[in-house]
Amino acid sequence: MALLADEQVTAGRKDLSAVSAVESEELIKSLPDWAIVKEDDVDKLKREYRFNDYLTLLALTKKIGNIAEQVNHHPVIITEWGKVTVLWWTHTIAGLHRNDFIMAARCDRAAMLVSAP
Repeated sequence: MALLADEQVTAGRKDLSAVSAVESEELIKSLPDWAIVKEDDVDKLKREYRFNDYLTLLALTKKIGNIAEQVNHHPVIITEWGKVTVLWWTHTIAGLHRNDFIMAARCDRAAMLVSAP
C-alpha cells in the first residue's frame, strides 16, 4: 500500500465529501502523533512539533508552507518558542477530507527532514 504522504491531493471544491467517522478512525491510525479535535464545531487534525531551537521551528514552518502552497491547501500554523502547532481541515466542507490526512502525513515527512542531522 502506498504511503499516505505520497497520495494525490484532490483539488478543493465545494462538492467534496467529508470522510466518514469510520474512515477518519482508520486514517488517523497512520498518523499516531496527530489528534482529531473539534474546534468551532468543526473536526480538525492537530499536531504539535517540538524542537529546542527556534531556527528549526522556522524551517519547519517554511517547509509546511511550501508543501501547502504546492497543492493550494493551507493549514493554520502557529510558530512559537519550542513548538509549531499545525491544524488541517477542509474549509469548503467545514470538516475533514482525505486531503487533510495526506497533508498531515506530508508535514510529518517535512519534520523528519528538518530534524535530520
